[in-house]
Amino acid sequence: MTLWITIGLVAAITVAFKAIGPAVLGDRELPDPVPAVIALLAPALLAGLVITDIAGAGWAAVDWTLCGGLAVIVVAYLLRAPALVAILVGVGVTALLRFLV
Repeated sequence: MTLWITIGLVAAITVAFKAIGPAVLGDRELPDPVPAVIALLAPALLAGLVITDIAGAGWAAVDWTLCGGLAVIVVAYLLRAPALVAILVGVGVTALLRFLV
């Protein structure tokens, strides 16, 4: 039952946050720097989640095979490989590193 109460509260808070913006701003536009900052929040959050997943709790359990796979993904993406191909290559390298170690 606690899970459903929590889900309901999170949903209600989300709706409230989404309603506050239009209620406060009305028809006015946000200042120029604000949309740029908002656009950068999602990639920053994703990067933080990836780093904490790789490093473990308290940076005590760094998974070097994941670091190698992520490095390959970055290089493949910088070489203009499609995102899905870059991810698949990184997964393959991670699996190979785990097999060899």
